[in-house]
Amino acid sequence: MTAESPRKIVQALRENGAHPGYMPGFANDHETEALPGALPQGMNSPQKCEYGLYAEQLSGTAFTANPPERTWCYRIRPSVKHSTRYTRIDVPYWKSAPHVLPDVASLGQYRWSPVEAGDVPLNWITGMRTMTTAGDVNTQVGMASHIYLVTESMVDDYFFSADSELLVVPQQGRLRFHTELGIIDLEPKEIAILPRGLVYRVELLEGPARGFVCENYGQKFELPARGPIGANCLANPRDFKAPVAAFEDREVPSTITVKWCGQFHRTEIGQSPLDVVAWHGNYAPYKYDLRTYCPVGAVLFDHPDPSIFTVLTAPSGVPGTANIDFVLFRERWMVAEDTFRPPWYHKNIMSELMGNIYGIYDAKPEGFVPGGMSLHNMMLPHGPDRDAFEGASNADLKAEKLDNTMSFMFETRFPQHLTAFAANEAPLQDNYIDCWASLEKHFDGTPGRK
Repeated sequence: MTAESPRKIVQALRENGAHPGYMPGFANDHETEALPGALPQGMNSPQKCEYGLYAEQLSGTAFTANPPERTWCYRIRPSVKHSTRYTRIDVPYWKSAPHVLPDVASLGQYRWSPVEAGDVPLNWITGMRTMTTAGDVNTQVGMASHIYLVTESMVDDYFFSADSELLVVPQQGRLRFHTELGIIDLEPKEIAILPRGLVYRVELLEGPARGFVCENYGQKFELPARGPIGANCLANPRDFKAPVAAFEDREVPSTITVKWCGQFHRTEIGQSPLDVVAWHGNYAPYKYDLRTYCPVGAVLFDHPDPSIFTVLTAPSGVPGTANIDFVLFRERWMVAEDTFRPPWYHKNIMSELMGNIYGIYDAKPEGFVPGGMSLHNMMLPHGPDRDAFEGASNADLKAEKLDNTMSFMFETRFPQHLTAFAANEAPLQDNYIDCWASLEKHFDGTPGRK
């Protein structure tokens, strides 16, 4: 087979919209090549690479980290050819921490209806709407939460964040992420993890598209320690999929937008930067199907902590206290006896931002709709509304399937501060706090009263 033949095959795949495929395993050392023989064997940096490629390493951790997170890329041009002089640009709705506004009150229980795209064309960058920020992007701790609205594809425009990795949670529509390391297609009930420093563009496959983004400034997301749960259930490593190599060899005027320390800059180049023909390593984008998540729960009595539903966690350096936990509430059986089954009332050192992908959340049967969000900030009390409390307190506790539901939580050890968009432009439900107003006093001092 000649070199020209597989090049034509790769070009045909791109033009026909076919997806080249995925490789299973979370944080695996993958290896993949789009052209035969493009990937060196037995070494990383040969004197001369096949096809006249350049060898380049993308590092996600310091060199001495254990284990190091890095990927060797074999590309048509080194990345320095995709970087010229930078021009500062304004991306008005994408904010970074610290972002504390004196005239915005972040103290409170908040809930929003779905944000709509409107009539103005929006791509992955211009359609990002920051809701909350926490921590400090400059010291690489904390996070930001966003809503994305996409109504058009990025064409010869590319993006990467030097600040963060992005956890993407679609709620409607379908997107295709053309990345340096391959292609990821994403739809509701799936998530994607896009590493810090990875260049990509986002194509709209079916729209308008809307979803949620957790921007992680800190240590990378990893699978949580299962502890007494043991080796199985929750999110299994084999269900995470990394893309196979797929490259572009297109010499067209292009732009790359870079997010760096909360600022945005743009550089203009003469070709596509997605020119990695082969790669190997453990620093790569992933997708994960949330329907493969196997929840565990109480099989006798009591409602366990929501931490048992953790899909991914980003460590903080403080044992047991995450920089971010990504928690999933999906379909499951409720079987606990003599137990108040929904989440109980509580105050938490962690700040909880929730989003609804589809269906009804058991603790908030009204108002928390698909595409909506809620925020219960650090040490603010929250829990079921009156109808959920009365219903669960008086229910016939037979085995019940909690069905047609998928919500999630971005939970962080930092207080989450509202942006001006979240406080003033997003569809805030001003009456949310009233969902607890009708809770009744049942206490009368009578022994045995329940």
